[in-house]
Amino acid sequence: MVNQPKWNILVVDDTSDNLRLLSETLGQRGYEVQCAINGQLALATIQYGLPDLILLDIKMPGLDGYEVCAQLKANPTTAQIPVIFLSALDEVQDKVMAFQAGGVDYVTKPFQVEEVLARVSHQLTIRQLQVQLQQQNIKLHHLNQDLTRSNQELEQFAYIVSHDLQQPLQTITGFAELLLGLGSSLQTQEELEEYVTPILEEGIRMQELIKSLLNYNRVETSQRKLEIIDCNIILKETLKKLQLTIEESGAIVTAANLPEIWGDRVQIGQLFQNLISNGIKYRRPGVLPKVIISATRKSTEWMFEIHDNGIGIKPENFNRIFQIFQRLHAYQDYPGNGIGLAICKKIVERHRGRLWVESEIEIGTSFYFTIPDQ
Repeated sequence: MVNQPKWNILVVDDTSDNLRLLSETLGQRGYEVQCAINGQLALATIQYGLPDLILLDIKMPGLDGYEVCAQLKANPTTAQIPVIFLSALDEVQDKVMAFQAGGVDYVTKPFQVEEVLARVSHQLTIRQLQVQLQQQNIKLHHLNQDLTRSNQELEQFAYIVSHDLQQPLQTITGFAELLLGLGSSLQTQEELEEYVTPILEEGIRMQELIKSLLNYNRVETSQRKLEIIDCNIILKETLKKLQLTIEESGAIVTAANLPEIWGDRVQIGQLFQNLISNGIKYRRPGVLPKVIISATRKSTEWMFEIHDNGIGIKPENFNRIFQIFQRLHAYQDYPGNGIGLAICKKIVERHRGRLWVESEIEIGTSFYFTIPDQ
């Protein structure tokens, strides 16, 4: 413990000899030491950087040690800093007042250096354990949040299995039974297609849903490391994949020069693909779909915008659309499984960014996401 230079100790004493002795001794043991000759200066020093521990004299001009400690404990920012009193006062009442003010230990002057070092090491060990406990509590809190979210997603998944997968399965089995019953009575290719086509369509729909679920799960389980990627190249590859969709819809997709970022090539491509295809799919009837991609530098991150001129989204649905299995429209109007934007959110969060939306009904929608520089 005593060899860890990260620990910063503030020594407050109006006697220069004590300051020099403690500063030299603690410094030799690897501690970083700051000194203050009175209470006012000590409080001012703390404003520029919180120490890990304070050695505090009691009898000083101006604010005495009791008052300094009381002020520290009354401030949430400094309340957790352990204070060891160093004082020539050796009456029981003096020590009681020190502990009542918030001190964790008391050393009587003239002090033995080895005793001070032992008490400092002991308090810093306690401090380290407290910090570790706080970190573990924060980690546990996040794990509980993740577990709650996972349970919610599991419930939603059960609903999808019982509803979205059950429906196409009923169609498939229903038409298969019809085919079995009709047997050889079908006379033409058209009659055969009438019964077989729904089976194929529903089978494809089930495949797409299962593929989307796998993609959603792979975002978090991906082992690929982030690397420097050129978003212009990623976008070019994405547009090739969407070529048929773009040609069938007559969509116009334009992009400004995009930056290089630290990212997962596959996932950033998937992010572009999902957001661009959304802009094309949710187009207004009779209006040629347009999608514009741009990026702006914002301090230590890049902010991307993918803007479309589609049907728009109501403000009350802004948060809902990023939840898995959430659909705002009937399947027959706008086919989809409600997973695409949830995947986008997971991808952006894996890259330590943020994803949000702005939209106006019958005007268009802009999806924004940020990617940090590193």
